[in-house]
Amino acid sequence: MSEAAKDEAPILELRGLAKHFPVRKGFFARRAFVRAVDGVCLSVRPRESFAVVGESGCGKTTLAKLILALEKPTAGQILFEGRDLHALPRRQLRRLRRDLQVIFQDPFSSLDPRMTVEQIVTEPWTIHGLHRDPAERRRRLSRLLDCCGISASHLSRYPHEFSGGQRQRVGIARALALEPKLVVADEPVSALDVSIQAQILNLLKDLQRELGLTYVFISHDFSVVRHLCDRIAVMYLGRIVELADSETLFNDPQHPYTEALLSAVPVPDPAIEKRRRRIILSGDVPSPLNPPSGCRFHPRCRYAVAACKTQDPALKAAKPAHLAACPVRPFSETPSAAALTEIPA
Repeated sequence: MSEAAKDEAPILELRGLAKHFPVRKGFFARRAFVRAVDGVCLSVRPRESFAVVGESGCGKTTLAKLILALEKPTAGQILFEGRDLHALPRRQLRRLRRDLQVIFQDPFSSLDPRMTVEQIVTEPWTIHGLHRDPAERRRRLSRLLDCCGISASHLSRYPHEFSGGQRQRVGIARALALEPKLVVADEPVSALDVSIQAQILNLLKDLQRELGLTYVFISHDFSVVRHLCDRIAVMYLGRIVELADSETLFNDPQHPYTEALLSAVPVPDPAIEKRRRRIILSGDVPSPLNPPSGCRFHPRCRYAVAACKTQDPALKAAKPAHLAACPVRPFSETPSAAALTEIPA
């Protein structure tokens, strides 16, 4: 991301965003709520790659659906280019959806097996009534497929005739057909072979540079987002617990949960990997039906003190442009995350 982009107004802002799903524990029980997303505040800059990472069940996919206006928030606002998505009339929201597209996680289930590549990629144009002239449609389709590394000779083929990586390229082409400004990528490479993941990630980087795209990556894989994303938000039980640029987060995490996640990221050097200190979290992830009081991470935190059980921490500046939600500062008197990779002699 360029320095000029950092001074521009955010393309996406989330203000106190919450999504609670009602459930019943029993026939006579009072209705409870799963707090899938609970008070998320963040902003995404134009042409930025922004990642949201965390364990399964922390609310990442629900957050993505809220951003795409596929779910209505229980509270809070989603501002896209200054406009509240859920306050817009239906017709205006339909027009705005062209600027918000998604790349799905599983290319094997996200493509209609009864449709050819040409039908899949051009379906968004048909829905929005765009490029009706056959010659123009063919020209745009050829250029789009070329950008995504798909041969024009494959237009009449069906999804089952492709490998996983090729299917994901078709999914990417479909997402870019409407020339969106923001693309939400929900674990776009987790269902692919490791040998194919790098190709898709490089394609996404090239497309961002050529088309000026803004990405919101939903992932649990730190090794993927480290080299692809400009900033990373760490999510736990529906809340953002840390937010910083990629290198800062990896070199100096300020939240115990981030520290534990990073300790589990494998290192390609066997000598370093053998000496690394792993942080094993105690207990299980609490239920979002009844999250812990105070800091939600305190039942599993090795730095927890009495105040953690009562203080509900907000995101605060631990360092310039580095936010963390921790009622204590455990790293002020401990080694940096880089030093934690090796056991001291």
